[in-house]
Amino acid sequence: MGGLILTVDFAHHPVYRAPPCEGIIRVRPHTSPPTQERPPVFKNLTVYRIGPQWSADLKQMEDGLNKARFVECGATQPMSFGWVAPRGTPHAPLIESVAGHHLLKLMIEQKVVPGAVVKRRTEELAKHIEDTTGRKPGKKQTKEIKEQALLELLPMAFTKQSSINVWIAPKQSLMMVDASSQTKADEVVAHVVKAIDGLVVNHLQTTNSPAVMMSEWLVSGEPPATFTVDRECELKSTDEMKSVVRYSRHLLDTEEVRQHITSGKVPTKLAMTWESRVSFLLTDTMQIKKLSFLDVVFDGRKPDNKDEAFDADAAIATGELSKLIPDLVEALGGELPIS
Repeated sequence: MGGLILTVDFAHHPVYRAPPCEGIIRVRPHTSPPTQERPPVFKNLTVYRIGPQWSADLKQMEDGLNKARFVECGATQPMSFGWVAPRGTPHAPLIESVAGHHLLKLMIEQKVVPGAVVKRRTEELAKHIEDTTGRKPGKKQTKEIKEQALLELLPMAFTKQSSINVWIAPKQSLMMVDASSQTKADEVVAHVVKAIDGLVVNHLQTTNSPAVMMSEWLVSGEPPATFTVDRECELKSTDEMKSVVRYSRHLLDTEEVRQHITSGKVPTKLAMTWESRVSFLLTDTMQIKKLSFLDVVFDGRKPDNKDEAFDADAAIATGELSKLIPDLVEALGGELPIS
């Protein structure tokens, strides 16, 4: 049975009137604070704890990454992974160290062959076999024909590239992956661990789950110190209906929101801001999404060239997030020791 999805967008529903605000929940003003117009250093973060036995050696890391340097897809290769220079300039190092933080970039290239094109070519090959042999291909042979069709089409396919940033903080023994999903982040981690000898990482786990704490903050109206609750939230029911309620640009300190939670819906996403400096969306899997650095963070930044801009942005972003992450972990009850 399909679930119910309700989306409330306050900005586009002028006739909607939210119930009077109750409690003392700290919320951001209706107008979002301005952000700098520059490509963000990070968009999302999945946080991993680095094992205690590993120590950073830049030369060894560079050598390991160089063995897995990015190479474009071959003629019949559907996908290619490899490391590229984070700075984006030819012959630059594959690992950049800025203010004690190490930055890497994984490039992913994929050949795009539409499924309909593969299907049509598979049918053509199957028909040719049937016409010449008088026998229609069976299930196993059809699968082989489909693989043959794909191999024929790959050399003519367009390619698309994407990249994912990785940030290693040796002093904090943390590694962060800028991926939009947990699955993609884990895939990137596998490439990092393969390239860097001795590196072992685990998901950073907190004593209290984000879903439990987000529920508590919304119901009590008391977000953790140094944080404010913004105007975006997603609530999901845990029953067979799987109904979803989404709030966008909407006050969350309302009786309606509290009733959704007390009736069994669980927060899966909550927009927050840390110290009036960094806005983000926290998920129930402790992914940090939609990172946005507010103007105050980059005040006084005046680089003279592209390299200085890279160093400045990297130093500022890692410096801010190195403080945000421990505060967030503390707000979630502290880190759960790895057993």
